[in-house]
Amino acid sequence: MGSSSCGTMDDFLKQCQQSGDAAYAALKSLLEKLEDPSTRAEARIFLSNLQKRFDTTESSEQCFHTFHFRIHDIILGDYQGYQRRKTLKMMVIPSIFVPEDWSFTFYEGLNRHPDSIFKDKTVSELGCGNGWISIALAENWSPLKVYGLDINPRAIKVAKINLYLNALDENGQLIYDGEKKTLLDRVEFHESDLLSYCRDHNIELERIVGCIPQILNPNPEAMSKMITENASEEFLHSLSNYCALQGFVEDQFGLGLIARAVEEGISVIKPMGIMIFNMGGRPGQGVCKRLFERRGFRITKLWQTKVIQASDTDISALVEIEKNSRHRFEFFMGLVGDQPICARTAWAYGKAGGCISHALSVYSCQLRQPHHVKIIFDFIKNGFQEVSNPLDLSFEDDSVADEKIPFLAYLASVLKDNSFLPYEPPAGSIRFRNLIAGFMKTYHHIPLKTDNVVVFPSRAVAIENALRLFSPRLAIVDEHLTRYLPKLWLTSLEMKAACDVKPSEAAVTVIEAPRQSDLMIELIKKLKPQVVVTGMAQFEAVTSSAFEHLLDITREIGSLLFLDISDHFELSSLPGSNGVLKYLAGNILPSHVAIICGLVKNQVYSDLEVAFVISEQESIFKALSKTVELLEGHTALFSQYYYGCLFYELLAFKLADRHPHAQRECSKARTVEMIGFASSAISALNTGELSISELQNSSVIHMDVDQSFLQIPAPIKAAIFESFARQNLVEFEVDVNIGIRQFIKRHYGFPTDGCTEVIYGDSALALFNKMVLCCIQEGGILCFPSGSNGNYVSAAKFVNANILDIPTQSEAGFKLTEKVLTSFLGAVKKPWVYLSGPTVNPTGLLYSNDEMRGILSVCAKFGARVVIDASFSGLEFFTEDWDMWNLGDSLSKLNFYPSFSVSFLGGLSFELLTGGLTFGFLVLNQPHLIDAFYSFPGLSKPHSTVKYAIKKLLGIREQKGENLLEDVEEKKKILRSRFNRLKEVLQICGWDVLQCCGGVSMVAKPTAYLGKTLKLSQSSENGGANNIADAYEVKLNDSNFREAILRATGLCINSGSWTGITSYCRLTFALEDSEFEKALDCIVRFKKAVLGD
Repeated sequence: MGSSSCGTMDDFLKQCQQSGDAAYAALKSLLEKLEDPSTRAEARIFLSNLQKRFDTTESSEQCFHTFHFRIHDIILGDYQGYQRRKTLKMMVIPSIFVPEDWSFTFYEGLNRHPDSIFKDKTVSELGCGNGWISIALAENWSPLKVYGLDINPRAIKVAKINLYLNALDENGQLIYDGEKKTLLDRVEFHESDLLSYCRDHNIELERIVGCIPQILNPNPEAMSKMITENASEEFLHSLSNYCALQGFVEDQFGLGLIARAVEEGISVIKPMGIMIFNMGGRPGQGVCKRLFERRGFRITKLWQTKVIQASDTDISALVEIEKNSRHRFEFFMGLVGDQPICARTAWAYGKAGGCISHALSVYSCQLRQPHHVKIIFDFIKNGFQEVSNPLDLSFEDDSVADEKIPFLAYLASVLKDNSFLPYEPPAGSIRFRNLIAGFMKTYHHIPLKTDNVVVFPSRAVAIENALRLFSPRLAIVDEHLTRYLPKLWLTSLEMKAACDVKPSEAAVTVIEAPRQSDLMIELIKKLKPQVVVTGMAQFEAVTSSAFEHLLDITREIGSLLFLDISDHFELSSLPGSNGVLKYLAGNILPSHVAIICGLVKNQVYSDLEVAFVISEQESIFKALSKTVELLEGHTALFSQYYYGCLFYELLAFKLADRHPHAQRECSKARTVEMIGFASSAISALNTGELSISELQNSSVIHMDVDQSFLQIPAPIKAAIFESFARQNLVEFEVDVNIGIRQFIKRHYGFPTDGCTEVIYGDSALALFNKMVLCCIQEGGILCFPSGSNGNYVSAAKFVNANILDIPTQSEAGFKLTEKVLTSFLGAVKKPWVYLSGPTVNPTGLLYSNDEMRGILSVCAKFGARVVIDASFSGLEFFTEDWDMWNLGDSLSKLNFYPSFSVSFLGGLSFELLTGGLTFGFLVLNQPHLIDAFYSFPGLSKPHSTVKYAIKKLLGIREQKGENLLEDVEEKKKILRSRFNRLKEVLQICGWDVLQCCGGVSMVAKPTAYLGKTLKLSQSSENGGANNIADAYEVKLNDSNFREAILRATGLCINSGSWTGITSYCRLTFALEDSEFEKALDCIVRFKKAVLGD
């Protein structure tokens, strides 16, 4: 074209002839001219002349080998009736991928979509290479914008040249389409590692298409090189053939880069967006489909064909994968072969000169629940990438997907947004109870309140706990509901109260009854039970008639009625007819009736259960709330989350009730006095300092709960999420037995071999309470050292155990000593000694190995049964001169009385910082104790998801996983610092503080306050938790100190009545940072309120 701003053609070609790098430099210079509007037309004419100079196939090939580039035409369509541009002009250079069968097949797959799929859409092409598909998309389907992305910087430069080649005609003039737009308006090319450009620029996409490498580089080190435009041509070209390991399970099939692209795509694609990928069939069609399906996509195969395996692609990496796994890749001999051969055979056949092919498919993918799936992957990309591999969002049944995916999204949000899990009352998560009440109100027109609902771990636990609360002389229980009741209750024939029966030996007598209402009513009339627990036959549950008959007869007889509706309660937007709920819509629930409902009907976790009890009698609600706190602790939080999600999904789309609820009728007056709470239960509930449940005020600061509110470590969150995300867990994956036994032996030296039995429960407290029942059954006396966990003592009192306090002394830190124990046990028959250690709850002091050896020797001498509780241990932070336990060694040296035994109780909430996971274990080594324990079958056991997470965490700890161990050590440092700060503030404010060495609680004596008077006026501005209208004045002592500091400041602690150490209060300090600061401020404010400035 003569001399111009682009130089002469001969000069240009002379530069290109020198090397591929020189040719690239010349083309870059030409691109600069194309990008400058003032030289654009001239540069485009130069390119036209350049193509004309090499206008035959032979000369084009010669140009590529001699001058390191070529310009050729790609035919888009030449069939009759094709209306669009038929050819594109495309330049290629050696360092980028030359369009071939792979990309042509991909384009054919895109062509199978209707024209509207890309029309006015924002599209991105991954691995755009020289840009021909991006340009063809823009030319044929008029998208709003196409972003062509490639990691190869040279590919992007050539793609931009090709954009100008096709956006301008041969004279350098812009070509406009029917919408008066040009390709320059519709297409952009950017250097990008997959979708990083779109993510960095907050670009939301409606379509993502990609044809990217799917074979691991046989030379992994090569992939670690920096990708720059000055890298070698061979390396840059390899980026089109090979990919590096991406950290996904699909890496083993060479699909890791596709997996990463899909997960990045989820974050930037719009909810109704579509991804389209070219998938080589080498790993097998099932593997290719699963890559998308397990990430929540529905897929459609648009097109499939066979292509010749590129000769420049080394498949030896696939041969190596086959060597180390059972997987076999799929190749074919030639294009017509229909029997697959493995990679090893294909490699050998190819080396011998044979032609091998593989399937090539185009998949179109769309998220099934885009909003929820996006939340899940947003959680994963924020530090939880390891969860991506076990994640499985593929479902054959849509109803399963509709339950599980929203729950996983909610769980991901909770774990991502909360550094710790908040305090929830023992009666159940407030949110969960609100949702239950909301469901009843919305779907069944029953105006329940949150405080009408108490949550239990299971239906069986709810029934047993209710019976223990009332301890009836005689109860009639539906035969379908007696399976998990204590055997003694089902075998006792004591139907009338006997005056010679000691309270500790008294047992409930349960008579089994058929579920049919007329037979049940006949039994009630004849036997006159104090409590009736029954369900309803299916045919009777449709109407309220049978229920009303039961109401009437139990009212007449004076029986409490617990009616189970579990089998008839439907979590559905169209729940079936339910006579009981119909009745409650028009009538207030009578005071002698409570409704029990076990939630077990879910599509995802068949063994996951939560139960709730409905009562509109305030006294029963409060008593049941305290009962679950004493006997179970809490209902598993994540189980409440799961069912809470089901309720939420059913309520989320409903409008607020537009009609007022009908006035409900009051129940008939009772003519016969009903049974009251058991005297032992009343005593425990009234004297035990249980959770503050009646204050609906978020300003209450809880220093009275054995729970850590410190930040949950990332490995814990990952394990929790993974446990729910997995599908089809096998027994081996949830078998914690070996891990727990190793853990106990390594940390405490307690023998777990031979005839030992390890029993698992939702919490250590639930297991402890079963041991208390064993003690009662044996006629033992349960002995607590003064300075034990007050809730454990109250729980034992609740079930009417025979209890004695073992005195402890301040000079020994209120720990048990050999001398005191020897003196004490000499006067006790059948002693059962409870001991919290190594970390003592609540004092936080530590028992050394020598101290334990001495204590055990005394217990052995007197034949005592010992229950060691290590559930509060694992966070020891002052361990100088403290020797770890070796219980096995201590026990092996004892000569003991035959009745002597040691049971080991523990949990992992503190040891592994398990956050909202609760998990308890109990080791028994006496056959008769094991038999006694199993005679109380109503134990709430950990769900398989909990056991999966615990096993994973135990494995990480066993392998000394750095992140988890570092987190544990960090938490110990925090607790040590917290104790020192709290100690300092307390001492300044007039408290005497007992040294603490571990755990999350300490004790201190408010010496300066005892005997002083606290006065709070009606307009007091001390910041208390209660909005109490009346003024408050009290002389401070053990019995009122807790209420006083709560009223004055909103700080909730436990007093000496709880600790069992006169005047020493318990304060927990594993609070969230801001809450801890508020607690310190409360202590200072209380000093001002009582002692002045």
